[in-house]
Amino acid sequence: MQVAIIGTGYVGLTTGVCLAWLGHEVRCLDTDASKIDCLTRGECPIYEPHLSEMMAEVKTRLNFTTSYAEAIPEADVVFVAVGTPPSPDGSPDLKYLRAAAQSAGKHLGENFTVVVNKSTVPIGSGNWVESLIRESFATHRGIKPDGRFAIASNPEFLREGAALHDTLYADRIVVGADSSRALEVLYTLYRPLLEQSFSTPSYLPRPDGLGAVPMVATDLASAELIKYAANAFLALKISYINEIGQLAEKVGADVTLVAKGIGLDTRIGTRFLQAGLGWGGSCFGKDTAALISTASDYGLGMPIVTAAREVNRRQRERVVEKLLAELKILNGKTIGLLGLAFKPHTDDLRDAPSLEIAKALATRGCKVLAHDPVAMDRARREFPDVDIHYCATGEDVAHEADALILVTDWPQYQTLDWAVMAQQMKAHGNAGTRLRILLDGRNFLDARRMEMTGFRLVRVTG
Repeated sequence: MQVAIIGTGYVGLTTGVCLAWLGHEVRCLDTDASKIDCLTRGECPIYEPHLSEMMAEVKTRLNFTTSYAEAIPEADVVFVAVGTPPSPDGSPDLKYLRAAAQSAGKHLGENFTVVVNKSTVPIGSGNWVESLIRESFATHRGIKPDGRFAIASNPEFLREGAALHDTLYADRIVVGADSSRALEVLYTLYRPLLEQSFSTPSYLPRPDGLGAVPMVATDLASAELIKYAANAFLALKISYINEIGQLAEKVGADVTLVAKGIGLDTRIGTRFLQAGLGWGGSCFGKDTAALISTASDYGLGMPIVTAAREVNRRQRERVVEKLLAELKILNGKTIGLLGLAFKPHTDDLRDAPSLEIAKALATRGCKVLAHDPVAMDRARREFPDVDIHYCATGEDVAHEADALILVTDWPQYQTLDWAVMAQQMKAHGNAGTRLRILLDGRNFLDARRMEMTGFRLVRVTG
C-alpha cells in the first residue's frame, strides 16, 4: 500500500520504517527541512536501537520529503504523527495537528484515503480533524470531498528504547473509526503484524511464543481515550510503588522486595513497579495533564491521576532532601550525575529528572558534573542554559565529587570501575566511618557491592 507519514519524530519515523519493512511504500513528510536532509542522507536524527540499521535495509521503499503535494495525493493511508505539546493549563497544543490536517485536506488525491490520527490527541479530535480536512478540501477544490476520505484513530503504545520491538511485536493494535471501509483498509495495512507473517530482522527476533496480535476495533472516541487511560494507569503504578517506597523506608522494609512480592500477583504484574525517581519523557506527564484537563471540561475531577502527578513531582525533590541529610550543606559541593536521558536506550531529555535535579543543585550553589552514553550532545544543544559540566566517561563524574547520583539506569553503569571512582571522590562522615556518598535513584545498583567498594549507598525511595 501507499503510505504517507506526517511528522518524523519517534512515533512517525518508527511507524514509517516498520511499515516499509512490511513491504509498504512509505513517504515520510516533515516541515523541518534540515531533518529531512538528514534522513535523506541516511542519518537518523534520534537515538533508537537498530533504527538506523532498519532504515538502511528498507531505503528502496522509504522516501523523505517536505512537500505535501508529493506525499499525500497517492497515499492510501495518511498517518498524522505530529507533536501535541502541553499548553500552560495542561491541555494539548493542537497547532501542529491543525496545520497537518489542513494541508492534508488541500492535497487529497482522487482515491479513497484513510487519514489516521497517530498523535496522542484529546477525545473528539477525530471529528475536529475530519471537519478541518473537509473544509480545506472544499476551499481549494470548490467541491465537497464526499467519499474521498475517512478518519481513524490508531494510538501508539511504543516505549522509547524499544520502539521497533513494540511496533513489530505489539501487545495489541487499537483502531478507532466510524467507517467500516476505513477499518478494512487498516486491517489490510496491518495484516502482516496481526498474523505475524513477516520475515523478522536478525537483530530483532520474534519473541518466543508470540502468536497472532489482536486488533481492537472501536469508535473514534474510545480509541482516543484508550491511549490516555493506558498511559495514566502506567503512571499510577510507578507513583504508587514510589509512595509505598516512602513507607518502606520508614518501617525498614525493602521496596524492591515489596514490589516483587506484589508484582508476582498476575492481577498486578511486575512491570512499572520500579521505585525510584519516577517517570519522565514525552508521554506520561503530558498525557496525565491532558486527561485531567479533558475531565475538567466535563465538570469532572481526576483525584487519583492528580495524586500520581504530585507523587512523581515530589520524587525529584527528595533527591535534594537526601543530599542535604547526608552532606548538611550543599553550597560549594560537587555533585556527579550518572545519566541524563529520562530512561536508558534513548537520548530523549523531555521532562528528564536529570535536568530538574541539575537546576536545583546549581541553584543551591553546587557544581554539577554529568555523563550519559548517548544524550550529552543533545543536552548541550537543547539545554545550553543548564549549568552542567559534561564528562567524557562515567568514571570522570567521580573526580573530586562530594556525592554521586545514579539518575538513569544505563546497563553500562553496572560495570563502571567503582573502586577507582571511590578513590577519586571526597569522603564524608565521622572519622571512623568516612564513606563516599552514592544516591541510587533507580534502585539499580547492588548495595553490598557498592558498600564493599567504599560507598554509602542511599536510595531515593525505600
